[in-house]
Amino acid sequence: MRAIRQLLLPAARALPWRAPAAGAGLGLLILAVARLVDSDPAPWPAAVLLRCAILADAVGLAFLMDDPARHTTATVPTRRALRTAVRLALVTPVTALWWTAALLLVPSQARPPAGALTLEAAAACVLALAAGAAAVRLTDALAPGPSVAAAFLFTAVVAPLLLPDRWALFVAPGDARWEAAHQRWAGVLVGAVLLWGMCLPEPVRRRPGALRVRSPSGTSDPSRTW
Repeated sequence: MRAIRQLLLPAARALPWRAPAAGAGLGLLILAVARLVDSDPAPWPAAVLLRCAILADAVGLAFLMDDPARHTTATVPTRRALRTAVRLALVTPVTALWWTAALLLVPSQARPPAGALTLEAAAACVLALAAGAAAVRLTDALAPGPSVAAAFLFTAVVAPLLLPDRWALFVAPGDARWEAAHQRWAGVLVGAVLLWGMCLPEPVRRRPGALRVRSPSGTSDPSRTW
């Protein structure tokens, strides 16, 4: 807990707030403009607009793992998992408030089931965070956010067109496939959490040209330069 308290302020300063704020702001703007233009909204268009807002917010969260100092902080005693958890603790309350505001912008008579849409939002946001963590784990990029966001956006646009009907995720409220689709969303959320957990440890790679050095005594296993 002491380490967490010490990390809160530096993590808050280091977070790339602009991209998540831009994504969240765009999502709210979409809903606000739609509410002003459409005086008699229906559940299906409202669900589409909420999903657009979720996508905008998730794309912004794809930048959360960007860290220009990642090669410097890789050697600090505090593990990456804890540093990432601190970032998540700072962003989660803000995201929860944003989602509450997004739901309230949709008139109650047209609002889709909040629990189901919240599951979709959680799955999309965690998947974006997991993709960012995977990019950090598998590459040396300091700021993989733009590439991750572009790939995430492309996947979100193409997936509804390529998924067969029996695997549909984006269904209308009242559709007979609604419950089954959200069981699949729960699976997406669980898979994203597992992927994120696998990508949290600090990546360890052999430096180019590293040599294997054997102990002079010959009694120990070869040591490695990393």
